[in-house]
Amino acid sequence: MKGIIVLFASLLTVSALSAPCTTGSSVLSSLSVQDTLKERQILYNGILWTNKYHKFDGNQYLFSDIFLPGSLSFNDHIFRNLELRYDILSDEIMTPKNVDVIVQLNKEMVDSFTLVFENKEYRFRNFSGDSLLGSSGYFNVLYEGKSALYAKYEKSIATVIKDNSNGYFNQTMDMILVLDGKDYKINRLKDIMNLVPGENGQIRNFIREKRLKVSIKHPDSFVPVIRYYDSLKY
Repeated sequence: MKGIIVLFASLLTVSALSAPCTTGSSVLSSLSVQDTLKERQILYNGILWTNKYHKFDGNQYLFSDIFLPGSLSFNDHIFRNLELRYDILSDEIMTPKNVDVIVQLNKEMVDSFTLVFENKEYRFRNFSGDSLLGSSGYFNVLYEGKSALYAKYEKSIATVIKDNSNGYFNQTMDMILVLDGKDYKINRLKDIMNLVPGENGQIRNFIREKRLKVSIKHPDSFVPVIRYYDSLKY
């Protein structure tokens, strides 16, 4: 009988030692998930989104109507690994709360956000007031140095009533260059040259040596030129 008791006690000891640990990293991981979910609740205090434009051809979003990987600075809190969608008709961003509910985020609380599309990250800043050429809202940050270059994407509606459609969307993009604290709308390389006549020769040589092709169709193509100008000016 004593031998049986000893054997039973030994089995209990082995069982206790081999049981999965519920403290340490697993508990911290669980708490981390709970904290993340709690923090994300502040994102969901926005407006419940409904699509008002389902009868129009195309969509009101930048890049895609599906949610894209992104990050967000929201009231000085950083949220990563989000799914975001940018409505450039109303200049609002949204995120899914669950499979049935989409929330339009409180714009006043958004500092900046990023979107990843076709393996490229796009960064946006929320400018308040009449910041850039009298405009406010979300601007794509192309370059920020001593000078700065931004792109503003917008969509408008063209109403054409047909059997299955009320119209379609038009997309436009404006580029804004900030030089010496002043904002300028630019559409081509010549616009930059007109703003910096003293550096025209050096800039043209730089473009030729680097074999750069600068086009409004590719806003990033202006960045090397602005960066080089900064190196000359300052």
